[in-house]
Amino acid sequence: GALLALSKPPGLPILGRPGDLSLDALLPALRRRLGLSAELHVVKAPAREYSGLVLLSSCYHTTKKLQQFFTNARQRGQYPATYRAIAVGVPAEAEGEICTGLCWQQQGDRAMVVPVPAPGRRSLARKDVKMTLTRYRVLSAAGGCALLQLQPRTAFPEQLQVHLTLLLCPALGDHEHSSQVGRVLGVPFFLAPETAPTRTQVLDEELLSRLGLSPRQLHHLPLHIHLQELVLP
Repeated sequence: GALLALSKPPGLPILGRPGDLSLDALLPALRRRLGLSAELHVVKAPAREYSGLVLLSSCYHTTKKLQQFFTNARQRGQYPATYRAIAVGVPAEAEGEICTGLCWQQQGDRAMVVPVPAPGRRSLARKDVKMTLTRYRVLSAAGGCALLQLQPRTAFPEQLQVHLTLLLCPALGDHEHSSQVGRVLGVPFFLAPETAPTRTQVLDEELLSRLGLSPRQLHHLPLHIHLQELVLP
């Protein structure tokens, strides 16, 4: 009917400045190629850094109805979106929930998302901090890495990356938050964001060898978080 599903590569933004490559800029060409008479709208799509399902619609009313459904589902405590991620490290518990406050914080000349473990009522009321929740499950583990299923019940920028660092298992290819997981004698621990400057993710030699990468190539490694499934009404 009015719906179209695509698989987006990592690094492709949904919106971009005029002249930049973005999903939105590609929609007119896609519409022509498919021979559609109506304009295409983005119903649901993963963040720029993620790969995975993009849901498009050629009907404005369908778009609004589905977007409202996704919002209502989260508010009812449901999990309409399921992600897969490859994490560097294996969580201590095979499944569980990560619940924490998140907020934007200025770090030098850039803003980044940081966890707020015990936010005050005032900061929540002012919406300076948002409580976030992600359910996770380990699907398999090998070579010091894990394949995880992630189901966010809230929506906040970079929520999944921050939650994985709180599990002490940053996502493979996370060059934004992985520096917040330190190691002493092989034991991981969490570093406060202000003490852990952003840098290219550091991987051990064995994992680099298995990936077929040199340390110089690491900054090209994309974020391994993938929107795998969306529940529709």
